[in-house]
Amino acid sequence: MKIKKLLLIFLSALFLTSCVNQKQGKANNGSGLRIAATSMGTVYIMEKLNVDLVAVPDSQIDKMPERYKDVPKVGMAMSPDIEKLKQINPDYVFSPVSLISDLLPKYKAAGLDYGFLNLNNIDGMYKSIDDLGKLLNREKEAKELRDDYEKFINDYKEKHKNKKAPRVLILMGLPGSYVVATENSYVGSLAQLAGAENVYGGTDEQFITINTEDMLKKDPDIILRTAHALPDEVMEMFKKDFAENDIWKHFRAVKEGKVYDLSYKKFGMSAKLNYKEALDDLEKILYRGDENSEKK
Repeated sequence: MKIKKLLLIFLSALFLTSCVNQKQGKANNGSGLRIAATSMGTVYIMEKLNVDLVAVPDSQIDKMPERYKDVPKVGMAMSPDIEKLKQINPDYVFSPVSLISDLLPKYKAAGLDYGFLNLNNIDGMYKSIDDLGKLLNREKEAKELRDDYEKFINDYKEKHKNKKAPRVLILMGLPGSYVVATENSYVGSLAQLAGAENVYGGTDEQFITINTEDMLKKDPDIILRTAHALPDEVMEMFKKDFAENDIWKHFRAVKEGKVYDLSYKKFGMSAKLNYKEALDDLEKILYRGDENSEKK
């Protein structure tokens, strides 16, 4: 495969924003490219950029945009069907950078050209949108998205600039276990934008494994819970653990009823363009009393 260049774009914090493998002449005209998107977060971005797709992921939770309802499906985001992708023969396959270690070797082995978008946080998502605008000849659409984002965030921060920031513990659940989400994760970046202070800030990791005794010492004002996958199963796991594990009753946040379950559709692993709804949810939790608190 003849490669014109390998484009690596880094944020100042050295998070990978997008890694694009380009063939000769591919990026000249976005309207003529055959684009495959393997995650719903990527699909929603392509829709807003007015990009046609030749392949989309299967999704049991997120709704497929009407524009792509008849587009061939190539499996789940974490394990797209490589043979189907080869048959469809896209010019580019776009996936989240969180899956690069799993998917990059497969794309290379299959001879597929690829792009990995940083959907780990909102800043990364918009840097990737800027990059896509240039690559796919959609700079006007990308600028409109960024302008809208910057206005919303400026207005949102202005509302809360003089309010005391609550200290939060964020738990990301998986079936049978959970980890702590830092400000480098998507859900953590949302909480930070909303004005919250993460009790496990100051690390380069997105997620860390911490024992509950250490969490108790951090004395969070609020505990937020969300899911990596299988949200119904995970939330039931959280409910059972908080009811049966004696240590949770010692948390001030639990005693005060300040434990909140976040929507998987808005607070999953990858950044999405519904972040405004997510930040509105956090605004209610952080600044408007206990009406959404799980009753203990």
